[in-house]
Amino acid sequence: MSGALLVAGTTSDAGKSVVTAGICRWLVRQGISVAPFKAQNMSNNSMVTAEGAEIGRAQVMQAAASRVEPEAAMNPVLLKPGGENASQVVVLGRPVADVTALSYRPMKAALLEQALACLADLRSRFDVVVCEGAGSPTEINLRADDIANMGLATAADLPVVVVGDIDRGGVFAALYGTVALMPPADQRLVAGFLVNKFRGDARLLAPGLAQLHELTGRPTLGVLPWRQGLHLDVEDSLGIGTARGPALPPHGEDVLRVSVARLPRLSNVTDLDALAAEPGVLVRYATRPEELADADLVVLPGSRSTVADLRWLRETGLADAVSRRTAEGRPVLGICGGHQMLARTITDEVESRAGAVPGLGLLPTHVRFAAGKVLGRPTGSAFGEPVRGYEIHHGVVTVDSSPAFPDAEPFLDGVRAGSVWGTTWHGALENDGFRRAFLTEVARVSGRRFTVAPDTDFAAVREARLDALGDLVAEHADTGALWRLLESGPPAGLPVLPPGSGFSPP
Repeated sequence: MSGALLVAGTTSDAGKSVVTAGICRWLVRQGISVAPFKAQNMSNNSMVTAEGAEIGRAQVMQAAASRVEPEAAMNPVLLKPGGENASQVVVLGRPVADVTALSYRPMKAALLEQALACLADLRSRFDVVVCEGAGSPTEINLRADDIANMGLATAADLPVVVVGDIDRGGVFAALYGTVALMPPADQRLVAGFLVNKFRGDARLLAPGLAQLHELTGRPTLGVLPWRQGLHLDVEDSLGIGTARGPALPPHGEDVLRVSVARLPRLSNVTDLDALAAEPGVLVRYATRPEELADADLVVLPGSRSTVADLRWLRETGLADAVSRRTAEGRPVLGICGGHQMLARTITDEVESRAGAVPGLGLLPTHVRFAAGKVLGRPTGSAFGEPVRGYEIHHGVVTVDSSPAFPDAEPFLDGVRAGSVWGTTWHGALENDGFRRAFLTEVARVSGRRFTVAPDTDFAAVREARLDALGDLVAEHADTGALWRLLESGPPAGLPVLPPGSGFSPP
């Protein structure tokens, strides 16, 4: 068996990533070797693979669902937005160019060939490859040089399942319109639909699904119910800061409140997922100074554009609020870009090209941006606990011995000064022992009578969520129909709907 299919969506954040992960987990439970694939991903949420390649975090999560090691071939093209009209292009895990939307287009023909080669390689090594689309497959202004959706599907002759988010409303129009606006060659690959995030009695949908089948000639292959807490490793900004379900009750007598600066170009937001999984830890996102007022810990997270997001931090008043709480001895943690913001000076001729700018001056550090990107999976220790992480950055942080910070001491690869910690390592908080020790110290410094749970296993939490995704597919999707698509490809004789029936091939 060497099957493949493409999971597309009517919109961004329709649930393509989690549906893809669910199909991967369902398949691997059947004894099938499976790999995820996304030809082109646009996300600042990324990770470093064992071979030192940077890929989208969603594909790392899908690889975990498949119980395989993530690799660069699973996400050959990654776009990392750094501004309103600029992105870094990462190919096979390495940055190759900074582009605008228009300057990127001439690169796409060669990138499609690269993506197809990676897909063919994965198909030669795995029984099944489950591909995820990007955004909508019916961006008619971009179809001519599409490499992530129907451009990939037509080149590789992939059957396509379209996911619609019913929670947004208008799902029938979205599913019908997605197919109808495609040219005939694309429509003939769309084999069916999945309705995602349904709340209520699915029998109420039956008449509409029957009409949709009659109108399109395509069945709905499942209605997946709404489940909280399953939005793992978000890649789209629409999914950042949304509720992850109710916090677990505290293990002791008090809670710990964590406020995360919701930076405009926030990256690697999954650094905070392990905190949110801890009983009694309340994680929320802040865009106003008053939202930091009662926080026991403020986190400045990663950023794709440190200098620009530092400017935003100052414009919103959040920078002053962070400085005030530091003067009061209240805890602050900076991760990667957030760590860089805490420095005394930042010299950037690479990312923002702003030259030398003052940082927040809350750590005895200086930052200089280098042309080369640091990609690695470092190990170390803190609080007597082993720590593994990963790093993705241009900014290089150096520590000086300033008399203004007499209590400064090493912290992972960075520094701690009083109640302020900084590190460039992502993923450190996923280490259970370190996370417990860090939260215990935060509670002590903040004066909160919070007791960390002794048995939270974040890897097990992630695994349980992936199993829940597999359950959704196994219990609520037409798995027989999915098998047939994987074994036989797109069904013959699918009708072509107007107005796409009159379109010329792109």
